[in-house]
This record gives sequence, C-alpha cells and structure tokens, in this order.
Amino acid sequence: MVLVVDGLHKRFGPVVALDGLAFEVAPGQVFGFLGANGAGKTTTMRIALGILEADAGTVTWMGTESRRLPRSTFGYLPEERGLYPRMRVLDQLVFFAGLHGMPPDRARREALAWLRRFRAEDLGGRRAEQLSKGNQQKVQFIAAVLHEPAVLLMDEPFTGLDPVNVALLREAFLELRDRGRTVVFSTHQMEVAEALCEAVAIVDRGRVVAGGPLREVRRSTGRRMVRISVAGDHRMPWLARVPGARVIQAGMDRATVELEGALEPDEVLAAAVGAGARVLHFEVADPSLEQVFLDRVGRPAEQEAHLAPDLGGGA
Repeated sequence: MVLVVDGLHKRFGPVVALDGLAFEVAPGQVFGFLGANGAGKTTTMRIALGILEADAGTVTWMGTESRRLPRSTFGYLPEERGLYPRMRVLDQLVFFAGLHGMPPDRARREALAWLRRFRAEDLGGRRAEQLSKGNQQKVQFIAAVLHEPAVLLMDEPFTGLDPVNVALLREAFLELRDRGRTVVFSTHQMEVAEALCEAVAIVDRGRVVAGGPLREVRRSTGRRMVRISVAGDHRMPWLARVPGARVIQAGMDRATVELEGALEPDEVLAAAVGAGARVLHFEVADPSLEQVFLDRVGRPAEQEAHLAPDLGGGA
C-alpha cells in the first residue's frame, strides 16, 4: 500500500473527532471516504496535509510521514472553497500552480486546457466572485490538480454540481487514475462512490466501520439480494405471497428483494413466472453501498449530515 492512515486520534476539547481511524489506499486508485459530516473525514484530510496535528497516529505516503513530504505531493480540494474573490480565474490558477513550483507559461497553458475540458473557456478572464458556486468548484478542482500532485484529497467534490458537470468530473477522476494518480474523495453521495471507487472506507464517529475493496464491502453484511424487472407489473403483488421475500427498493416495474431465511433466488423467479409475470431482467445481486451504509451507520448519509456537529469544516 502507498497511502497509509494508521491509528489516528484527534480530540477537539470534549469531542472525539478521530478514534483510532485506519485505512490504506493502493497506488493509482480512486478511493471513497464515506460518512456524514462530523464523522472525521475533513479532520483526517487536514492531518494528512499538515494543517492539523494528530494527537496520535500517522499518515504516510510511500513510507514517509506526510508532514515531512513536499507540499506539492498533495492536491487538495477543500469543502469550503478558497478562491480569491476579486482575482481573475486564470491569474489565480497560475498563481496557485506557481506555489508548487510550476513555471507560469506551462501553468497558463495547462489551466486553459482544463478550462476547455470543463466547457469553461470563458471563465479565465472573470473574477471568482462573478462565478456560480458550481463554476467556482470547477476552478478549485483545477487549482488542486494543475501541479500534477501524486495524491489528490477531495472533500465533497461533487456537491452542488449539475449532472453534466458531475459527469465531467467523474471522467476527470478516471483519467487521473489512469495517469497513476491516487485519488481520495469524501462524499455523502453513495451512488457516485459506487460508480467510481475501487475501494472505500465508511467512517462513523471517527472510526472505520467498513472498508476495503468495494465488492468485499458490499458483501460484508451477509445480506442476499435479487433484482427483478417485469413488464407492466408495477406493484408485483405476487411478491407478498413469497415467504422470506422482503422488498427493500421498488420502482415502476422493478424491485430489489432481500432473501430472508432459506429462500433461494430461483424461488422468486419461479413465483414471478407462476403469477404470469413477463420477466425482463433477473439477477442475484450484492447490497448497494447505500444499504451497507444503513447497516453500519444506521441512517442515510444525507440525514446524518444534517444531524452531526460541525468539527472544523465538516470533519
């Protein structure tokens, strides 16, 4: 493993923000750091960057403590955006890259290329205070990646973006991974993490409650699921007559069904056919990441985000 978070402890007065937090991230991996506000995510990132000091534990990159590494090793997208409001976008992108030793001509050229990629060529000459929150977020992302850091720490990068920009940012993440960059991002959006991540850590109250390769995490609950889609059978009343079949998610003509007790997948399929349903799709499936979160933490991430205390910018 390349990025190792080992036994982090951190208190803010009487509040325990991190309680032995530990996980590992493989090189060139997109890694999801999942949990509600107050769970410990932002605190962990700030310790990795040397902004905060841990009470105990370490963060290492390729065997070296992160606080001893050059600052250019990391790119950071904070949850609270940090652009200079009255400075023009292109000028500040060049300025931020220069802080990491990137020559101005190269920084300007690369910044313009990133702006074009995000369909934002017209933003270069505008002041940050003139931009929408979504466009400010794109500029902040470019500032984080422009100097080509080895490790990217992204705190809630998808919040506030419309679907088009979410897709553009997802493509950028995958390209960075293909270039060998290690990408760690926090999010409340389980479906985004499920689409992007090779591995995740679910953190709750400063501890990792589930972690590892995504497939293993999804299987860690031991729950058995099937997904079934039928033509024109919106309610699927026949499912209520199948002992041990519990519908946990339903759509217009599809359902995710948990198998309880001794119920086997083929019994659900046989019940559908026996009821005269025209089955369009049937698969044995693992629980979704959202379902794993509910099992491990107890509330949807979005609900937790409104209830948890704010420990220094989202913690």
